[in-house]
Amino acid sequence: MSQPVAANSPFSVVFLLHFALDVPMAIQGLWSPLRLPFLQLNNTTLVFIKLYAALVAGTCLASLLVFGLPEFLPGKRALAIALCIYHVTCSTVLFNAPRFIPHSFGALAESYRATPEVVWGTLHGLVGLGFAIWWQATVQIAAAMAKAAKRQ
Repeated sequence: MSQPVAANSPFSVVFLLHFALDVPMAIQGLWSPLRLPFLQLNNTTLVFIKLYAALVAGTCLASLLVFGLPEFLPGKRALAIALCIYHVTCSTVLFNAPRFIPHSFGALAESYRATPEVVWGTLHGLVGLGFAIWWQATVQIAAAMAKAAKRQ
């Protein structure tokens, strides 16, 4: 008799972390992009912010929907890889961006290069790492389910 395979992993919380990190930008970017604390906003950047916010809102909704699904489903795994690439790319862009958020965490934080852009980039990097960890932690579940499907 074969052992049952756990279909859900506690590492799925990374989908909720994506939601928590990105939903504020999605809401603010769709409803009131002029109130975002960014420098040099013009009509072109406002359109791009709204387009980006719509994309992020879609990924946030998708993350909520797949959070409770089994780990072996191809759609959940595809979304996880896409979000991993998204967060790692955002992290890289934010680390290398010039200052565009006119706020400071104070002189001490600035001396350690802890600017809002770098902190935001770090959070994106951690979520991207979380998706990579989720992938590695659940790959055995997907392999076991694929093996079980072949036996039937």
